[in-house]
Amino acid sequence: MRIEPRPLPSTLPLLGNLPPLLTRLYAARGVQTEAELDKSLARLLPYQQLKGIEAGVDLLVEALDQRQRILIVGDFDADGATASTVGVLGLRLLGAAHVDYLVPNRFEFGYGLTPEIVDVALQRQPQLLITVDNGISSVDGVAAAKAAGLKVLVTDHHLPGEQLPDADAIINPNQPGCDFPSKSLAGVGVIFYVLMALRARLRSLGRYDTQAQPNIGELLDLVALGSVADVVPLDANNRILVHQGLERIRAGRARPGLKAILEVARRDHRRITSTDLGFILGPRLNAAGRLDDMSLGIECLLCEDAALAQEMAQQLDDLNQDRKSIEQGMQREALAQLKDLPVESMPYGLCLFDADWHQGVIGILASRLKERYHRPTIAFADAGDGMLKGSARSVPGFHIRDALDAVAARHPQLISKFGGHAMAAGLSLPEGNFPAFAEAFDQEVRRQLREEDLTGRLLSDGSLAVEEFHLDLAKALRHAGPWGQHFPEPLFHGVFQLVEQRVVGERHLKVVLKSECGSVKLDGIAFGVDREVWPNPTVRWVELAYKLDVNEFRGNESVQLMIAHMEPR
Repeated sequence: MRIEPRPLPSTLPLLGNLPPLLTRLYAARGVQTEAELDKSLARLLPYQQLKGIEAGVDLLVEALDQRQRILIVGDFDADGATASTVGVLGLRLLGAAHVDYLVPNRFEFGYGLTPEIVDVALQRQPQLLITVDNGISSVDGVAAAKAAGLKVLVTDHHLPGEQLPDADAIINPNQPGCDFPSKSLAGVGVIFYVLMALRARLRSLGRYDTQAQPNIGELLDLVALGSVADVVPLDANNRILVHQGLERIRAGRARPGLKAILEVARRDHRRITSTDLGFILGPRLNAAGRLDDMSLGIECLLCEDAALAQEMAQQLDDLNQDRKSIEQGMQREALAQLKDLPVESMPYGLCLFDADWHQGVIGILASRLKERYHRPTIAFADAGDGMLKGSARSVPGFHIRDALDAVAARHPQLISKFGGHAMAAGLSLPEGNFPAFAEAFDQEVRRQLREEDLTGRLLSDGSLAVEEFHLDLAKALRHAGPWGQHFPEPLFHGVFQLVEQRVVGERHLKVVLKSECGSVKLDGIAFGVDREVWPNPTVRWVELAYKLDVNEFRGNESVQLMIAHMEPR
């Protein structure tokens, strides 16, 4: 692992009266003006720039006026769950008489609006179908819905294929011809924008002349959760959405279900951060879609009864514990496949398959292996009927969805279907094609990446001076974000004396450190360490990459280093 300095512009921007360190951190993340740090809702990009927004609102106004039955078809991840919930709650707030949701079970139907899901949807007798966090690639599914006499509104954020579905309206910032400046909205962000546009239309029609205008800002806690959990880039627009959602949660105004998940996870809502959304709430919500049915997660988020929400949150937590156990077993099996393979002989693009691996957990497995071996990785599971389902994760500089497109172009018969983003994708292929696909994928990775790209690197924001290891700075950094994808939490590096080291839990290393000059004593923790390497009583000095964090224990607060990388010096 290489620790490299994060690039800085040659001239630092003027960002008001910020401390020099914060100015440097923001500049390194592309902030050029003070206005980009304004996280008020007034700074959100205007919905009018979304292609298809007026046609989509036309459909919705008609549905509201005619009291049509609206059915939202979602996805089985946290973005899809929050988007489904925001769609249902938002449309109810704005006057929909009949609105319900349907989420495909990943093990029965797979992803998106398929013709099979349309058959299930028709049993609810809807008149308008709305897709959230899917639909842009559902050419056959939209055609089936239209043939059945339904109107279809597609809201999505995924990259489109060569052919768009023949929907009545499509709202997706990534569709051809869309001038919306932020291409990074999550699915939940897109449906929130649709609700903003619908409310504005209803206001212009005089609907709120004699009644209070609904506050769809009440849904921003869900928008923040879905955006962070889906790991979309936190550009300036997404940072506003996430910040506003975090403020609602911290103020105790979150949805009862979201509050309940936090309580079960033993997290104080007053101190919640974007990292907590991604690593504490997101996995618990995702566990329902990975192992069972995402309807449990959506029902928890929809729930108005605190006691019932608590019961469902506990079920989600139990599922997440099951998911962890399954994941750990799969990791052991994957590492066993690779243990006799020297790193220098390892494929540039890793493809692994085990007939017993769980379909719902292969994405996490691919992420773990990608982090360990620093190369694009695809984990496959048996999907039945002779087919494999794969989940792909990538490294910086390698667009995984485009790579699959390139493989499909060179070898048209290998992949049955695929889709995704730059850093994550999914695909299906016949089991007999696995060896040929693994070879083709490795060749594509070798075509684009060099050996030095596979060693892994951490970008550091520099070293902290001894006087900067204090609680006020740690608190300031915690709330200076929100931090996330493409707007990473500040990471520092330095050499420290290792005074104490002990394992806590199963694989976490608690350490006591001294600054290099020996004048400051600090606590630190490294999660998920290699037990074959640590603890090591012979090591006296270590080089660390770390985040400055606040440790809260029994009402007391202190500075703690969250260690991202540690090696002996």
